[in-house]
Amino acid sequence: MQLYEARYGDFGPTLAAEKLAEHHGITLSDETLRLWLRARGIEHFRRRKRPHRAWRARKTHVGELVQLDGSHHDWLEGRGPACVLMAYIDDASSRVFARFYEYEGTIPAMDSFQRYVRRYGLPLALYADKHTTYQSPVEPTGDEQLAGVEPASQFGRALRELGVELIAAHSPQAKGRVERLFQTFQDRLVKALRLAGSATVEDANRFVEHYLPVYNRRFAVPPAQAADLHRPTPPARELDGSLCLKTTRCLRKDFTIVHQGQLYQIHDTVRAAHVLVEHRLDGTLRLTHQGRALGFHAIAARPAVPAVKAKAGQRPRRPIVPKPDHPWRKRLLQKRGVHAAAAGP
Repeated sequence: MQLYEARYGDFGPTLAAEKLAEHHGITLSDETLRLWLRARGIEHFRRRKRPHRAWRARKTHVGELVQLDGSHHDWLEGRGPACVLMAYIDDASSRVFARFYEYEGTIPAMDSFQRYVRRYGLPLALYADKHTTYQSPVEPTGDEQLAGVEPASQFGRALRELGVELIAAHSPQAKGRVERLFQTFQDRLVKALRLAGSATVEDANRFVEHYLPVYNRRFAVPPAQAADLHRPTPPARELDGSLCLKTTRCLRKDFTIVHQGQLYQIHDTVRAAHVLVEHRLDGTLRLTHQGRALGFHAIAARPAVPAVKAKAGQRPRRPIVPKPDHPWRKRLLQKRGVHAAAAGP
C-alpha cells in the first residue's frame, strides 16, 4: 500500500495490480487491491454509469471497416510538447494502430494511413468524423452536381484514388469504438509514457511501437470470420502518388508556373493550360501532365525587365497641348457656361 501511494496513486486497481507484478514482482489480484483501497477510503477509481445507447454489431471480417480519429490530450503531462494521437482501430477485432503527431491535419492523416497500409494493407472502408481533414466543407460546384461527385478533401481524394470508401460519422457516439479506445489510452498509455520517461514525440512513438503489440495481444478479439479483407499493399509508386497534396497550376506561355510563391521552369514542351503539382510526404515536388512526369527546376530569382533605351538622335516626346480653338476646348467651355448659368447669381 505504501508503494501504491508513492508511485501509483492515480492508477486504478486493475492497472496498478499489473504494474506491481510487472515492475516489483508483487502478485496481487485487482479485486484484492480494490478492497484494500476502499478500506483506506480511496474510491476515486469507482466506475461511473454510462448512458445506454443503441448497440451495433461488429463487422465480421478484419479490414472491412476501420475507425480513425485524432485525440488531443496532454499525453506527455507537461514533460514535452503538445501532441495528437492518430489512432486506427479495426471494427471486427479491435486491433489498434496509432502514432503521435504535432497536430491533426492532412499530412499526419496521410502519413499515418500510409504506415497503416504498409503494415496491414488497404481496408475496404474508413470511418472518420467531419473534421475538415477528412470531409470537405465546401459546397459542390455545378459540374460536380451534374457528375454526381461530392467535393472531397485532399485526404478524401487520396482514399478515392486508392479505392477506400470514406464514411462520415455524424456524432462521437457513432464511432464509439475509437472514442472508448481514447478513454482507455488517456489512462493507461499516459501512465505508461510517464513510467518510461518519454518527453518528446519521437520518444513517444518509439515507445508506442513496443506498447501496441502487447496491448493488441491482450485486448484484441477474434473476428467472427477468419478471412482478412485487407487488399494487398499497393506498390510504393502508386501509394506515394495518391497520398500527397495535389494542386493544379496554370501553365504560362514561357512554360513556367508559380507554386507557393516559387517560380518553376518546365523543361518539356507541353500543350496544355494546366499542370498538376504533387507535394509528396517526404517534401519533394513532382509535376505531371496526364500522368506523365515533367522535368523542371526552380528559378532562384525572376529575370529583370530590361529598360527601354532611347534611339540615338531621338528627342524626347513633348506633351501635346491642344490649341485654344480646338473642338475639345470648345466643348469644355460650353459645359462650364451651362454649369455657371445653372448656379445663378
